[in-house]
Amino acid sequence: MSKIKTYEEINRKLKSGEAVVLTAEEVAKMAKEATPEEIAEKVDVVTTATFGAMCSSGAIINFGHASPPIRMEKIRLNGVPCYEGLAAVDSYIGATACDPDNPSYGGAHVIQDLLEGKDVVLEAWAKGTDCYPRKHIKTKINIETINEFVLFNPRNAYQNYNVAVNTTKRMIHTYMGTLLPNMRNATYSTSGELSPLLNDPEFRTIGIGTRIFLGGAQGFVVWPGTQFNTSKPKNEFGIPVSNAATIAVMGNLKEMSPDYIQAAYFEKYGVSLFVGIGIPIPILDADMAKRVSINNSQIETSVLDYGSPGTPKLGQVTYEELRSGFIKIDGKKVRTAPVSSLAKARKIADELKDWLLKGEFEVTKPIQIFPKNTALKGLKETEVDND
Repeated sequence: MSKIKTYEEINRKLKSGEAVVLTAEEVAKMAKEATPEEIAEKVDVVTTATFGAMCSSGAIINFGHASPPIRMEKIRLNGVPCYEGLAAVDSYIGATACDPDNPSYGGAHVIQDLLEGKDVVLEAWAKGTDCYPRKHIKTKINIETINEFVLFNPRNAYQNYNVAVNTTKRMIHTYMGTLLPNMRNATYSTSGELSPLLNDPEFRTIGIGTRIFLGGAQGFVVWPGTQFNTSKPKNEFGIPVSNAATIAVMGNLKEMSPDYIQAAYFEKYGVSLFVGIGIPIPILDADMAKRVSINNSQIETSVLDYGSPGTPKLGQVTYEELRSGFIKIDGKKVRTAPVSSLAKARKIADELKDWLLKGEFEVTKPIQIFPKNTALKGLKETEVDND
């Protein structure tokens, strides 16, 4: 029986340079010859990662006060609307907000422009008050002139996600990319065996307060993500077979890198933000070793028809099949393509591994675990009195 490790013990080994750190892909290969008990004995931390479009993202910005001051009641950054109900000079810019005159440019692009050190035009309007007399301001800002620039993403890093196909006779445009008619392609997301929440499906080590790699800097898990759903069906390996749990994350954008925070535009759908997330999984015992040993042949997800009402399920496939370039649906061979970057996920997992081995990063025990047995409610439509 393998020894149970503590966070303190693992962090001491990281600081002293004695820890063994592997990526999730490396430990999946190791598991072909080693038992979970042997892995738990040899390995201290496993790094996981993902890099994909995460629409539920955005940034909190504090612009600083002008002279005379203004209580901003309508705000635009490069023409993109920002939320103004956060006191006088605070704002939240959502990644998917867009410039009405240029729908292919949105909040994600503003975030990337600021991150790259570019100037962004700030324009704001107000009614004017005794303490904030100014009614209009138009100026340029950049990452050096603003006070705070905080990435706060309410829903990131889905535990799993569906495969998208289109059975209709027309091409459709979705957040999963362009889907060709008559199931001529299939798109998928997440990084399979590298994906963070698939390596700790029961959330033993990922919770509120978990320190993570976020956009090239250290960030934190701050809450369960919106649409956090633990009630989805699971396969024999304990893996949800469709989109399930998520995490809310936060970090300092002034420390992040445009290599890992990138804007995107999906044709005829809209703007999104690609976010790089890496999470270290401490190997506390044999059960955790077994969880992180999951491989693409054991991870399944659902194939949904995005062209039909209700997106009906057409089948179930493994990530091994998806990565092969083709899957079979009702006997038809369908070409597959990812909408997330495995190459970037691997780079993140390796960089996080390097941080850990250098003693620049530690594993943190959650200050609160995530809730169990959660489910989602749909939006119920009711009649509204127009009087």
